[in-house]
Parts: sequence; C-alpha cells; structure tokens
Amino acid sequence: MSTKELLEIYYKGFAKKSGWESVIADDFEFVGGDMTKRKPIVGKQAYIEIIQRFGRLFQNMRVKEMFVKDNNAFVLAEYDYVFPNGKSISGDVAELWKVKDDKLAALTIYFDTLTFHLWTNP
Repeated sequence: MSTKELLEIYYKGFAKKSGWESVIADDFEFVGGDMTKRKPIVGKQAYIEIIQRFGRLFQNMRVKEMFVKDNNAFVLAEYDYVFPNGKSISGDVAELWKVKDDKLAALTIYFDTLTFHLWTNP
C-alpha cells in the first residue's frame, strides 16, 4: 500500500474517530507538541490511548494539505476543538509522517501548545 493510501485510510477513520488503527505499526513512534519532550512514545497501544483522550477534544477534522514523498509525508490538518470549559476554536496541526513495511510507523506533530493549554484550563 502506498503512503498516500495509508494516510487516506488513517484520516478517513480519524475524522470518524474509528477505523484508523489498522494502518498503525505495532512499534509506532509518536512525538507530540511539546518542544521539550523529543523522546517518542512508542507502541500502537500507547498511541491509541493518547488519541482516545485527544478525540474527546475535537468534533471535526479535515486534511487541508498533504505532500507525500516516498515513505514520508506532511499533512496540515485542521481540527474543530471543543474544550471542557465550553470554549471552542478551530486550529491547524502540522503532522510529519514516516511509513515502514506498509504501515504508518512514526508521527511528529507541531501545533500552538500555548493556546491549547490556555483554552483547556477553566
């Protein structure tokens, strides 16, 4: 399966909050948001748990841009967040992907962590 096909399956399922897990590698590596924490979280199950928590914060998501080169990709995704304090915002997340052995093997994300932190606090 091509990198683009894997990402299309992932994002179609991710937007519905189900069906995205099948394309994630068992030894998946995730680095997310915090510039001070560059050590990846490793494992498919660990990533699923992160996404279960994150999934409670967004209602909709869509891919705005996707660039694929061989086993690497960049996706600019837009999320419509609704926070526990009732605030809502739409925000972009830059997502860098690596593919290995026909699975999504690694993801590093970049987003405005300060705004995210401020809006998640009551």
